Amino acid sequence: METETRAGKQVTQNMHRWSKLFVPTLREAPADAEVASHKFLLRAGYIRQLGAGIYSYLFLGNRSVNKIVGIVREEMDKIGQEFFLPAIHPREIWEASGRWTTMGDNMFRLKDRKGADLALGMTHEEVMTDIARKELRSYKQLPQIWYQIQTKFRDEPRPKAGLLRVRQFLMKDSYSFDIDAAGLDKSFDLHDAVYRRIFSRCGLQFVAVEADSGAMGGSQSQEFMVYTDAGEDLIVSCPTGDYAANLEKATSQLPVEEDLPPSGDGLPELVHTPGKGAIADVAEYLQISPKQDIKCVAYMALRAGKWLPVTVFLRGDHSVNEAKLSALVGAVDLRSMVAEELEQWFHAPAGFLGPVGIAAAKDLESAEMLVILDTALVGRKNMICGANKLDYHLRNVTPGRDFQWTLVADVRNVAEGEGCPVCGTPLKVAKAVEIGHIFKLGKKYTTAMGASVLDEAGKEVTPIMGSYGIGIERILTATIEQNNDKNGFWLPAAIAPFEVVVTITNTTDPKLVSTGEAVAAQLEAAGFDVILDDRDERAGVKFKDADLIGIPYRVNVGKRAAEGKVELVIRSTSTSQDVEMDQIASLMTGLIPESSRP
Repeated sequence: METETRAGKQVTQNMHRWSKLFVPTLREAPADAEVASHKFLLRAGYIRQLGAGIYSYLFLGNRSVNKIVGIVREEMDKIGQEFFLPAIHPREIWEASGRWTTMGDNMFRLKDRKGADLALGMTHEEVMTDIARKELRSYKQLPQIWYQIQTKFRDEPRPKAGLLRVRQFLMKDSYSFDIDAAGLDKSFDLHDAVYRRIFSRCGLQFVAVEADSGAMGGSQSQEFMVYTDAGEDLIVSCPTGDYAANLEKATSQLPVEEDLPPSGDGLPELVHTPGKGAIADVAEYLQISPKQDIKCVAYMALRAGKWLPVTVFLRGDHSVNEAKLSALVGAVDLRSMVAEELEQWFHAPAGFLGPVGIAAAKDLESAEMLVILDTALVGRKNMICGANKLDYHLRNVTPGRDFQWTLVADVRNVAEGEGCPVCGTPLKVAKAVEIGHIFKLGKKYTTAMGASVLDEAGKEVTPIMGSYGIGIERILTATIEQNNDKNGFWLPAAIAPFEVVVTITNTTDPKLVSTGEAVAAQLEAAGFDVILDDRDERAGVKFKDADLIGIPYRVNVGKRAAEGKVELVIRSTSTSQDVEMDQIASLMTGLIPESSRP
């Protein structure tokens, strides 16, 4: 940065001066801003809303996003090659994978002037696989890791929470192509290591958890999560560190429950339960625990383009995990059965449904009703369940003796306090935000789209894929969720729009102005990213704005400048110290090592 002297003042050319910048701070957040990150991103002038789930990034927000992108790109370049792919896709590419229909209303669709169907890209598995099938011919070209940083589009039905649930977002997505499962394991592990470096460099406290692959498909899946009450995911974790998983995937150990003693001859018998359709009401009326009751949850599942019946039987105090159920039965969508469907399949009303007398499909390929028995019911006996008759239940019902099922599987939600599946320690359940997700896709896309290479023996084989995503804006929002107080937030130096704000407390004092500019120039010469607050505002206003906008360090140039001292304020701890003016750059170097600067 070039400097020159004007009337005895050292002036840095092109210095970022707050008085010349567009930083529209707000004293209050809009009423519809609920979570901390949304409130502070608006108040600090990082973003402005254009429409539901659509945001403009202003000067400060764009600087932070670009710094995050720089870190992601630097780390990804160590393992992969950067591409830039189209955001608009022809229908045919999605039909080739079978996802044109299954993506449903989440996909933005449009037509060109000739009537051809197009879509805005939600993700790029299809586009990357199309390149692979046209260009990769031999095992010698593998492995490949290709990545991009690109805008994605999702027709989110309920945009909310600022940048956490939006319709347009920036994403780093990468894709690996390997000759075999061992190669995929290596690509997966490379991404795992890179993601940990990225999130650590961005200053996040995160946890890696087992996850469900969802619409992407595939086998092994791992999410990187940040704990925050603003999150919409629930993470189940063991305090010992032995286990962590998304609730959609989590399992647990359950204690052995006491069964009811048999009554009469021990066979199923009708019990009159007038008006007692809810589990709690039945338990109270019959003086039993909900753990001794069999709950029935009846669904219609969209499978292979058709709505087919699926029913789950589980313990009365448990709830169905619909992500587990969908993955198990291959459902694109689930909805509860309506009264007419309950009559068709159970000949009974809601609240009195049960498994006895129900014909279960023999396998998953059947069009008959799939009956899923949750694993927590295995080995239980003499339970209570609906009798498929209004105002009646059955007692003495034993799974396996009195009814059969299509599959036994863990399809329930884990609850806090249940035992860790690894060590038995009581589990914790907490909200979290997903910031990254890595999948082993397998051969789903390469097979569907006809990608193949020749192996060492000259035989045609199908490459195996992985898919790996990072939400760029989610790094920013998650960091704010972790680092805020009533006055604003603070970002790690690596992703803050500026590392230091130099605040001139009184701009009517020429000496303070020249001193502030000299301090800013000294810091810039030392390599720091500096903004000079030279506005004609009261010092209190400037301090409040500095606390609000996320800059981690503030240097106040005030009354002690005549003694050659400035005040250094550390935003994260709200602590301050007086520093000799000529020592400020070396002190800042200790606080922000060069290795951590963008």
